[in-house]
Amino acid sequence: MSQDINIQFTRFSAFYSPLIATMAGGFLEQEGLRPRHTVSPPGTSAITGLVDGSVHVAQSAPSQGFGPLEQGKSPPALHFAQINEMDGFFLVGRAAEPQFAWDRLKGRKVLVDHGGQPLAMFKYACHRRGLPFQSIVALDAGSTERMIDAFRKGEGDYIHLQGPAPQQLEHEGAGHIVASLAQAIGPCAFSSLAATRGWIATDMAQRFMRAYRKARA
Repeated sequence: MSQDINIQFTRFSAFYSPLIATMAGGFLEQEGLRPRHTVSPPGTSAITGLVDGSVHVAQSAPSQGFGPLEQGKSPPALHFAQINEMDGFFLVGRAAEPQFAWDRLKGRKVLVDHGGQPLAMFKYACHRRGLPFQSIVALDAGSTERMIDAFRKGEGDYIHLQGPAPQQLEHEGAGHIVASLAQAIGPCAFSSLAATRGWIATDMAQRFMRAYRKARA
């Protein structure tokens, strides 16, 4: 008989296709696992579901461990497999800028995604490009949907979004992609799969990992 496995996304996007393919491609069923997926409520990390036991595997990011580590505590979850090794965010402007340089952001209003991992990586991209983060006017409009709505209404000079939202804005003529965070940063531990230490030691975890490897092959 199949065993239910609960998988939760912090965000649901085609960017996480390796995990989506693991569920949609029948690989988990081959291991006797019946996937059920959810998306964590806005403002809540999928790590919360791991801690309360309602979730077995979470799509997350290493930044989720920053808070506990800064407090001298051990993070509640382990990141045991990589999903993406590059930042999947882009910078969108209101006009095409073939010769875009990061120092153009000085003094400009930028709608920046203030999620833990996106914000940390945006700051790192600024650092890599020699741009002090404090030199830009970083706006926090809330969720991705609110960010896009604000940009459409004329707020901000640039917007920082995860694919495929930037491509959609460009397709609609509402903006132009001017920079890739991946190109600014290079390879990194961007998004990953997380679970509790106890679950990782189970047979279910081993079956999940076999399915995940098959989906990525």
